[in-house]
Amino acid sequence: MTAQVHVPSLFARVGTASVLTLAVGTTMLAPGIVDDAEAATNSTKALRIAASKKGAPYRWGAAGPHRFDCSGLTLYSFRKVGKKLPRTAQQQYNSTRHVSRSKRQRGDLVFFHSGRSVYHVGIYAGGGKIWHSPKTGAVVRLEKIWSNTVWYGRVR
Repeated sequence: MTAQVHVPSLFARVGTASVLTLAVGTTMLAPGIVDDAEAATNSTKALRIAASKKGAPYRWGAAGPHRFDCSGLTLYSFRKVGKKLPRTAQQQYNSTRHVSRSKRQRGDLVFFHSGRSVYHVGIYAGGGKIWHSPKTGAVVRLEKIWSNTVWYGRVR
């Protein structure tokens, strides 16, 4: 499959000064720029919604729109694109289609676990990073995945 770059829509999205740095052939060089097919997915839209909440304070039990705990951010982000998730990180893990690390995609959920118990969730942003609402005193942010004890789930 050959990727097609439509220059007018690319100009509209990123501005004329950046176009030459974005693509060489079919390889995208700028992180965060996605093709139209990927952008249309619910998971990618949910990822963008989570990213739009950057800086929103953590509050235990909160599910937006201005404060979030970890599973509240994922629930809110997917609800805004018409996908229903249960409330807790463990319940969200149980309700997703589990995927391997090698098959993970932007917009998949990343579940941090100890043994069989899930204790935290975020949305995979690509490049080994997630958007999440980490803990009391913190805010929604993009952060590198800091643990190897994670599972991945795709919202159906």
